[in-house]
Amino acid sequence: MEEIKIITPDELKKKLEAGEKLELVDVRENEEVAEGMIPGAKHICMGDIPANLDYFDKDKEYIFICRSSRRSENVCYYLQEQGYKVRNMIGGMMNWKGDVK
Repeated sequence: MEEIKIITPDELKKKLEAGEKLELVDVRENEEVAEGMIPGAKHICMGDIPANLDYFDKDKEYIFICRSSRRSENVCYYLQEQGYKVRNMIGGMMNWKGDVK
């Protein structure tokens, strides 16, 4: 299995602050995202990813986020096998120091 590319919460925060247009996907459950999501992230529960493949574009890279980075890593492996460009935010929202909405 090919390794998953990662991004740290600090690297992600710097990119967002620099105005980079990033494709963020939060795969946590509804009650978790109710506590706050990174502004601009799209919410698709992990279990709903297979049914939402038409949302993803193989020409774009997506950064996946969950609470601790375990679920998002699983989603990354799944989508990478389907030919998508993915990156996992290591440490998840537990290590996010930026804004949430």
